[in-house]
Amino acid sequence: MSSHRNHDRLVIFDADGTTIDAFHAVEQSFLRHGMAIGDLQRFQKRRRLFKYLGGLREFPNNLRRQFGKQSRKRLLATLTGFYRDEARLYPGIAVLLRQVLEAPEVRVGLVTRNVTIEPAETLRHLFRRHDIDLDAFDHLACLSLREDKTPHFHQARERLGIHPTRCYACGDEYSDYLAALGAGIYPFIVAYGAEDRQRLTGAYGVPDAFIHASPAEFADSLRHALDLDADGGQDATPAVATIDTTPAAGSAP
Repeated sequence: MSSHRNHDRLVIFDADGTTIDAFHAVEQSFLRHGMAIGDLQRFQKRRRLFKYLGGLREFPNNLRRQFGKQSRKRLLATLTGFYRDEARLYPGIAVLLRQVLEAPEVRVGLVTRNVTIEPAETLRHLFRRHDIDLDAFDHLACLSLREDKTPHFHQARERLGIHPTRCYACGDEYSDYLAALGAGIYPFIVAYGAEDRQRLTGAYGVPDAFIHASPAEFADSLRHALDLDADGGQDATPAVATIDTTPAAGSAP
């Protein structure tokens, strides 16, 4: 049985759709090549294979313009440049990341399927624009699109010697939820990225208690789990992150 060397907590962030406004980056990069992917609401409802081909209105033009290796290379170069120079974190996320990175008893990871050229370097540029040093993270893994995050979550907590009950993983897709559960850690799932709440709960059965509707709600919940106050300090009395199962006012028993 693995030895858990310390009592730190570990939070593993996802990049695109959780901390980074990936939809805006993709949308703007597509527009620069004469393509469109539709609005966020329709984007969130598509299956992964079709997210970047657009809906019925956009599909024919997008398919034609993406056909061919050189076209895809140009699009990827544009996307990479946009991420490095213009892409933005969601409101409040930069403050949250800086606060978590500065917390003395919290270890921080980043596991991402970012598709840009040299993704680690891309993220370094992006985070630097928000006064965040990528080298301050305790664990970094850049995966291929098809790669499962589960072993990387497991590797992070084992390498750092942190018990799974003190670990959290944050993401915006059903696969992130499954990976967290597979690694035995608590999932924070957001509904403002690649998939909306209706798809997460209705199509995949993710319990609503794990889902956060906005960056502000996500940041507030994560601060609570990590015993961090809203001003960037740590609460004096540690609290245990729990799922509130109390029925909302006016709801059926």
